[in-house]
Amino acid sequence: MTQALDPVFSALADPTRRAILAMLLEDDMAVTDVAAPFAMSLAAISKHLGVLADAGLISRERRGRVIWCKLEPDAMRAASVWMQGFGQFEPLDLDAFERFLDSELRDEAN
Repeated sequence: MTQALDPVFSALADPTRRAILAMLLEDDMAVTDVAAPFAMSLAAISKHLGVLADAGLISRERRGRVIWCKLEPDAMRAASVWMQGFGQFEPLDLDAFERFLDSELRDEAN
């Protein structure tokens, strides 16, 4: 399963691609609209969109002369489920741990 997640995490590693995904949370967008806020060429944005599409995070559809991008949440869901497996551990309460160590050190000193 983790091998199938490699393209997802690779795609998510880039801040531009994360920003694109955040934009697509709102609605489907034309490629030119996706590119508008970024200071890079349309070709560079297209490469980013290709990585996202290869990872299954977005789909692209041609409508007439315009290519539209749509968020595909299932790929993200699989990564989220995998990451939640690491949340099974209770968070460490450092204050309680410090109190425990203090009491142990005091007991040893006496």
